[in-house]
Amino acid sequence: MELSLEAVPETIDFPGEEEKILELWKKLDVFQTCLKQSEGKPRYSFYDGPPFATGLPHYGHILAGTIKDIVTRYAHQKGFHVERRFGWDCHGLPVEFEIDKTLNIRGPEDVARMGIDKYNAECRKIVTRYAKDWEVIVGRLGRWIDFKNDYKTLYPWFMESIWWVFKELFNKGLVYKGVKVMPFSTTCNTPLSNFESGQNYKEVVDPAVMVGFPLIDEPDVQLIAWTTTPWTLPSNLTLCVNPNLQYVLLQDLSTNKKYILMEDRISALYKTEDQYKILKRFKGETLKGKRYKPLFPYFQQMSSKGAFQVLNDNYVTAESGTGIVHQAPYFGEDDHRVCLAAGIITRDQEVICPVDNSGRFTFPVVDFQGQHVKDADKNIIKWLKESGRLVNASTVKHSYPFCWRSDTPLIYKAVPSWFVRVEHMASDLLRCNQDTYWVPDFIKEKRFGNWLKEARDWAISRNRYWGTPIPLWISDDGLEIVCVGSIKELEELTGKKVNDLHRESIDNLEIPSHRPGRPPLRRVPEVFDCWFESGSMPYAQYHYPFERKNEFEASFPADFIAEGIDQTRGWFYTLLVISTALFNKPPFKNLIASGLVLASDGQKMSKRKKNYPDPMEVVNKYGADALRLYLINSPVVRAESLRFKEDGVRDVLKDVFLPWYNAYRFLVQNIERLGREDGKVFQYREGNALSENLMDRWILSFTQSLMQFVHKEMTEYRLYTVVPRLVKFIDNLTNWYVRMNRRRLKGEGGVADCENALNTLFSVLYSMIHVMAPFTPFLTELMYQNLRRTVAHNNPSSDSIHYLMMPEPNTSLIDKNIEQAVSRMQTVIDLGRIIRDRKTLPIKYPLPEVVVIHQNQNVLNDVKCLERYILEELNVRQLTLSADKAKYGVSLRAEPDHKVLGARLKGAFKEVTSAIRELSDDKLQKFLVEGHIELLGHTLNVEDIRIMFRFASDSNAEVAQRYEAHGENDMLVLVDISPDASMQEEGLAREFINRIQKLRKKAHLVPSDPVTVYYVVESDVSDIASIAVSHKNFIESNLKTPLRPFPSTQLNNIIIEEKQQLKGSMLNLILVKGFCADWLSGGPTAPLSEPFCRYVNVCLDNKLQPRLGATSSRGTILLENPAGQNILNLQQLKEEINILFGLFGCHYNLGPCASPEKLAGQTVYIYNENTKFEGRQSCSLPQVPFVNVSAGQKKFTFLLENPMGYTLTDTVKLRRMITSALGVDEKTFLQKNESLFSENIQNGATLVVKL
Repeated sequence: MELSLEAVPETIDFPGEEEKILELWKKLDVFQTCLKQSEGKPRYSFYDGPPFATGLPHYGHILAGTIKDIVTRYAHQKGFHVERRFGWDCHGLPVEFEIDKTLNIRGPEDVARMGIDKYNAECRKIVTRYAKDWEVIVGRLGRWIDFKNDYKTLYPWFMESIWWVFKELFNKGLVYKGVKVMPFSTTCNTPLSNFESGQNYKEVVDPAVMVGFPLIDEPDVQLIAWTTTPWTLPSNLTLCVNPNLQYVLLQDLSTNKKYILMEDRISALYKTEDQYKILKRFKGETLKGKRYKPLFPYFQQMSSKGAFQVLNDNYVTAESGTGIVHQAPYFGEDDHRVCLAAGIITRDQEVICPVDNSGRFTFPVVDFQGQHVKDADKNIIKWLKESGRLVNASTVKHSYPFCWRSDTPLIYKAVPSWFVRVEHMASDLLRCNQDTYWVPDFIKEKRFGNWLKEARDWAISRNRYWGTPIPLWISDDGLEIVCVGSIKELEELTGKKVNDLHRESIDNLEIPSHRPGRPPLRRVPEVFDCWFESGSMPYAQYHYPFERKNEFEASFPADFIAEGIDQTRGWFYTLLVISTALFNKPPFKNLIASGLVLASDGQKMSKRKKNYPDPMEVVNKYGADALRLYLINSPVVRAESLRFKEDGVRDVLKDVFLPWYNAYRFLVQNIERLGREDGKVFQYREGNALSENLMDRWILSFTQSLMQFVHKEMTEYRLYTVVPRLVKFIDNLTNWYVRMNRRRLKGEGGVADCENALNTLFSVLYSMIHVMAPFTPFLTELMYQNLRRTVAHNNPSSDSIHYLMMPEPNTSLIDKNIEQAVSRMQTVIDLGRIIRDRKTLPIKYPLPEVVVIHQNQNVLNDVKCLERYILEELNVRQLTLSADKAKYGVSLRAEPDHKVLGARLKGAFKEVTSAIRELSDDKLQKFLVEGHIELLGHTLNVEDIRIMFRFASDSNAEVAQRYEAHGENDMLVLVDISPDASMQEEGLAREFINRIQKLRKKAHLVPSDPVTVYYVVESDVSDIASIAVSHKNFIESNLKTPLRPFPSTQLNNIIIEEKQQLKGSMLNLILVKGFCADWLSGGPTAPLSEPFCRYVNVCLDNKLQPRLGATSSRGTILLENPAGQNILNLQQLKEEINILFGLFGCHYNLGPCASPEKLAGQTVYIYNENTKFEGRQSCSLPQVPFVNVSAGQKKFTFLLENPMGYTLTDTVKLRRMITSALGVDEKTFLQKNESLFSENIQNGATLVVKL
């Protein structure tokens, strides 16, 4: 059984309504119900990248979560079963760093004293510190994801699958231990992977020193090396030069010292050429093998291995420094590579790295022992200066990597680490990447593809405690190694029961040696990099291969993943490496990479700086839907950066949600009005007969075209194209369809037409909430819960909009011709509005004419068929169509877009600019059609040239003064900006109406509330006072409310009263509850100044006589009836004249001859073709008696005689005419309105009839 719609309030608290929707979802358990309803349907698999639970969600999380929620909601509504499990990254640096800060732990010694078991227990306590907050916040944002069926990387079953992954790689020979120079966090005491080190670069100022290295065989000659890391100088073993570049031996003219450096880098040491003298030039290769005096004595024993000599390598460039690079092979990747190739160091030798994991110098660097390397820089520079080896000291500003967790500078340091071989499978990675689909695709091809081409072996071990232990047990001599792949295997090998896999539970477990008499194997101390864990989540979330094997295989690869662009070197990369290594296939099919959300000033969002609003404050102020749509309808979905502005979220409410809500409210109000006033119960059923109204057909077509577009684009995961179209659709619905059909929707065109319009609007809104449900889940649910009351199917499976499937487009409703015609109409109206704005001509004031000029007759035909809407929206009296610009003296001219072309053409810009300005009208017309033009060898497009219109010559000065022009592409619009007095008066009347409407709104009245408007104009000579009298009928017909001058008696039941300035007069408006007595009495009121409907008086010239029984040469013709409907055109006016005077077959002219709307209120003369027309005469009233009839929303005028002296009707005939016009039963009508016809009807009376 259908229920009546609930009334919709005028205002809405979006966040408050969302809270109510959350309660509804909770009551219905909507998310879980959706999952149950979709069981057995095709699976759509989705991986959720696990966030760290050590902080609250920020805008980056909200953005990624919104993208994921939209895509998975859409997939569900397309008929898929979408499991959505939340994941938590519980291990690694983020957690440990929080504990280290809390407990003031500064290094491994502190952890050893505390005990790993106690340290990990502290870590375990905080990993879910914010879990409940995450669940609340994510839920409040409207994201549906399963927190109860989550996965955490600390679960033993999850860790066991990671062991399986590692053992698979180990068995494939992809795991090895090596020494590698790696980014190292001295705060966190652990190396970082190369992709982790790239996540947090900052601009810093570091010391830059030039140091002299005297040659052994020429002690007076020094090699000048440059470095920005003075702390690495104590570990110097070699220098390096480029063999192919030019070097010089020069003499410093102030000190006579001799220096060797690259010729292209002399300017780094000397400002002018008169400061030095070049003694010799030579290639860098000639320096190879030259030995120099060590800078520090700490590693002099390395001389026997060839240390302290010059090496050659092409990595040395002329871009910075002196062209001579100091090399400390265990503190630089290139240093290590070059020294290893030269045999200065070997892979199996003891590492020369006098810096501990906390970044402090150790023995044998005794002069700086215990100092942190960054703190030691100044002391090392001082030592260099005192020893005479410092040539120059300065500073340099450059980009330097910082630890992504502790936000402290990284150093590069050689550390032993466990690696996964990646370099050898670069081609496989690239091939698997080609099998994936990315949005936007350039991230896949460029940023990610380039990273894969340079893929390096992955250091997967961390010298930490809280993580999944690396499952390798090794003998003390390194000859035996066992890789464990499961809990069961570990139990079998150790003979111990295992319940947990963290270090405190398994570090003490030993595996007996296979060699008799040898000590047992012990586990290596390292844990996995947490990126290895997140990269293994496709398998570990299912506890694969130990459980749910079929489920994993059915969901791998994932149909969809999404995260920020920074994950190209993080999660996206580790997922691909592991899946390629295991299965030689990609881990996902489709990926959306989003950009970064920055603070409004373009800086990184910072809690310390407080440069962004708290997300939940924004949600509580504007609602989650507004935040969701703001983020999705921004450059960030195209992997660009977004400067977050709270005003942008507010604008979504103002520009999208409020108009959308108002259209929904307007629909409900008028469905209620239909029942209250017309006795019709509205019920929506899909498949109702298609309305013949062109605007109904347009909005239905546009809706189906939109649905077609959404299906196509969502299939391609292009959210950034979908949302702008949805926003445009809301604009079309609210600012075009509803605005232009308000009268029909209010029932002014009759019940049948009203029902068509309401059914159309309902259909569009109902379709729209289906399409928008994944994007704005709250507002669509709010509207659906009310609208569903009028829909025939009401059952539990339709209790929520999110239970319903996405409707398929109804292509039979799509009419591209109508869509194109309305688009052209919109262009005309937009151009006309621009002209009005430019000339400060408010839309309330009528104007005489709008001229549309276009070369294509089909375009003009489209505009013609929508003439009524153009006249109404632009408030002009006449539309003229033309293909002839010259007739109006209009021509095209062009100007270059200086910003666009100036940057592109550079030196040729001036010449091209002149050529653009000289383009003829014909060439510009052709340019508009074709979209491009060749000028002086350059191809120019529409964005390069601005087209403007001008009135061509002085001969058209009168036209130029009368019309204002504006155009878009090949469409030109002229507006006659010279209104006459009657138009000015109507404009004032509209101003009057507008003030009353605003006052009604201020009083929170709805259209159906009965009120009477009283007014006082505090001026004796005010135009406003006379307008209130002369246009009383016009004002009342628009307001559907009586307008009365302020009475001398006291008014009761005043709703609101307000004084305001209007055109220099003080206007006092009073709204009183209920209609005044004469409006309700049903009896005749005092005669009005004019009829409800527009009219013309007609008069035959003396030389023409009435024929065919007509006896009078004067009469009146109504130009519309009821008011605003059935408007006559010029041809129809002539047909009415023929009928009135019997002039069929006669040849005559009309004076004046114009469109009927321009003739309203005038006297039209019908005269012989040979007679000269002498002028026209205005008239205040029709020449024949008339009566006005007010019937609900409709206003009629009936003529009592026509032509003059010829009686048309008596009381009985008038009654029949009224019932026929209203389409109601005469007997029933008479019962309700008998008193109206009990006496003679006076000329000019108004009858208020009851329906």
